[in-house]
Amino acid sequence: MQPDIRLRREGDRNLPVLVWRWPQPMRSVASTPHGGGIGPRRWVVNAQVPPAYARRDPDHHLAKLGVSLGLPGRGVGMLTAADVRAHRTGVDDGVEVVATVGLGQPIMAAAPEPQRAPVFAGTINVVAVLPQRLSDAALVNAVATATEAKVQALLDAGVVATGTATDAVCILCPEEGAPADFGGPRSRWGSRLARAVHAAVLSGAGRA
Repeated sequence: MQPDIRLRREGDRNLPVLVWRWPQPMRSVASTPHGGGIGPRRWVVNAQVPPAYARRDPDHHLAKLGVSLGLPGRGVGMLTAADVRAHRTGVDDGVEVVATVGLGQPIMAAAPEPQRAPVFAGTINVVAVLPQRLSDAALVNAVATATEAKVQALLDAGVVATGTATDAVCILCPEEGAPADFGGPRSRWGSRLARAVHAAVLSGAGRA
């Protein structure tokens, strides 16, 4: 699931974007600005933006980007100030993960006081593809599993944080076939997902 790397013009800069597309819709769960929720999706983009990105319409921005890239149907779009060309991968027995890891503004999720940060400074974005269809409940569980694995990777890298304020995750699986009912870290597919996410984020955190 290696992404294509495309360049787009944004203001006076050429910025890279990672692009995945599938001939048939994939079942997706995502926490992204564009195409979030659960449903069929045909493509995913992870677009690099300037550190001072301040647009308040990221959904519209990403929709227009999909059109400009010639991507058909509904898709998933995410943004980051990290260099997407430095993406890292993790693979575990059929599960493939690509992560972009930006740690300019790491936070602890349950910090006692709000930690303010620029909207897209940093950001850890995770895209995962599983070969097995998951039920909706298992997809939601898989998001929690991927997040737990991300936090474990950060701690293993010596980063005392649970992530950033703007992290996003997208997990995709086939639309067809009998669904697996579990996505937790001790389930068949959840455990593979966790190891693949951990490997990708740990590698990226070592470079951040």
